[in-house]
Amino acid sequence: MQNWDDMRVFLAVARAQSLSGAAPALRMDPATLGRRIARLETSVGAALFVKSPQGYALTDLGARMAEEAAQAEAALLRATDLGQSPSSGLAGQIRIGAPDGCANYLLPQVCAAIQAANPDLEVQILALPRVVNLSRREADMAVTVSPPEAGRLTVQKIVDYKLHLAQHVDLAVPAGLADLKGRAVVGYIPDMIFDSALDYLGPLAANGVQLASNSVSVQLQMLRAKAGIGIAHDFALAFAPEVRRVLANDLSLTRSFYLVRHTADRRSDRLQRFAAALTEGLRAEVLRLESLTGTPAV
Repeated sequence: MQNWDDMRVFLAVARAQSLSGAAPALRMDPATLGRRIARLETSVGAALFVKSPQGYALTDLGARMAEEAAQAEAALLRATDLGQSPSSGLAGQIRIGAPDGCANYLLPQVCAAIQAANPDLEVQILALPRVVNLSRREADMAVTVSPPEAGRLTVQKIVDYKLHLAQHVDLAVPAGLADLKGRAVVGYIPDMIFDSALDYLGPLAANGVQLASNSVSVQLQMLRAKAGIGIAHDFALAFAPEVRRVLANDLSLTRSFYLVRHTADRRSDRLQRFAAALTEGLRAEVLRLESLTGTPAV
């Protein structure tokens, strides 16, 4: 029978997909982790990972084992939560996964306020240009731009947010959408759009995306560099006063953020209280930042 410390090491490597990625959280060096994984595989009698220069990928057996271990981990965390009363504040570690627009421009302020009110709490923000895999426990909860269609998950709509065409204030304002022909377009790398809700440009990208990134923050930096015109989150424009909305009457988009969690985690009072604080904080922060978008749209 394996002890829980073996499972903790196994799960960390499975989630990080490398020894070096798992080492900091476990406070162990990669060589030690490699020996621990080898020892575990010897004990199990089968390979749990396919090792390559690119990292550690789970075998079929490893994937099944990781799913069961993650459920056991969640149960242990819920048992620990029973010792925390609402009056004692939140404690322990909570990891939130989110697309980088939310992770860069909203979560830092919101999570800082929650942590300041709960000094024993450790909050980790996982910013990824893809959907966070909750089934592998990459995070305790995730903010998404579309509700998932499968899985034992609880989904709660957090807030709507707005997006508009934007460009540097020094560039000539287009007369209309037809006037955008020939202008450099800033946007997502087309084949790396991981959610249909992020496919903002539509017909505007008919002639290609001349300056592209899978990161919202990089796209905003391109707009700040006078690189072209693109779709920007209104809440992000508060961090780039030299970029303004244009053609707001011609193109205005509304998208939503959702909070996604394991259904079983609703039995955790600690995660319930954190989710409530996070949801309230994100709603307030989107409204605050959208009211500070700087130069009015033209």
